[in-house]
Amino acid sequence: MLDHQLQAIVDQARTSGAPDLADLPLHAARAVYRQILAAADGPVADVEVHDIHERSADTNLTLRAYLPRAAGPHPVVVYLHGGGYVLGDIDGYDAVCRRLCADGGFVVASLAYRQPPEHAWPAPLEDALAGVRWVARHAGRIGGDATRLALAGDSAGAVLATSVARRLRDAGGPALRGQALLYPPAAGNHPGDYPSRERHADGPTLTRRTMDFFSRHAFGPAGVAPDEDGAPLRAADLRGLPPTLLQLAAHDPLRDEGLAYAQALQRAGNAVTLVEYHGLAHGYLSMGGAVAAARLAQRQLADWLGMVLD
Repeated sequence: MLDHQLQAIVDQARTSGAPDLADLPLHAARAVYRQILAAADGPVADVEVHDIHERSADTNLTLRAYLPRAAGPHPVVVYLHGGGYVLGDIDGYDAVCRRLCADGGFVVASLAYRQPPEHAWPAPLEDALAGVRWVARHAGRIGGDATRLALAGDSAGAVLATSVARRLRDAGGPALRGQALLYPPAAGNHPGDYPSRERHADGPTLTRRTMDFFSRHAFGPAGVAPDEDGAPLRAADLRGLPPTLLQLAAHDPLRDEGLAYAQALQRAGNAVTLVEYHGLAHGYLSMGGAVAAARLAQRQLADWLGMVLD
């Protein structure tokens, strides 16, 4: 059964005739997504915020750093936002990152990345990887301790996070203390034995049509990830990845492939903490201002990150 507070939000959206994002032009879908994120923001956490823009011959970086009010240096969590690779931005995830910083007492570095279709895949991954490396080199500039570094991301951002973790493993560093992955589209929209795709094809918050809409814009007309970076379930080698938190929502078409990814990580010998929220749906991380169960999930995310970064 869907959480009663979330059910009320879903019912209100349906009553008001809110469109499926897949029925909108991309520019309109981006605007609606911003409105959805803002609607459930809630109170703003009291943290220090710095916007950083680095532009040079070899650097093109935008990030927003959230610092605890206490003296540092602090551990650092690099956050990669969701939105199917094509929606969302650091402004839309501002409340999420403020709360994560305040709850956990660590620096949160929220990375911007280029988005398809204006910038072809793998542009989002290239920017995420470059941004994490920049944070590791310059953590002191944002009050951070680069020896205590973790990644976190929701939905498409979770795929970017875990693909960056695999790339860093292959490159020999920088070392990560953990990766927190929330409801990742781990199969890259490839077919598979994932019954939740049909069980929740009509939502309540993410539909199968929207998943296909995202994948066509992100990966081209075929609508599936062209490589293991966009489909980590298809990765040839998942050994040697950092401790992982994998949060799932029961009312989510992506639930089963997220579970399959957790199991694949475990089979490869990685430490995995798997949590499923039975009353929640895809995108709950951004609902902490309106749904008490989502706020609990936010706190539990911060607690786990604080544990691996201690």
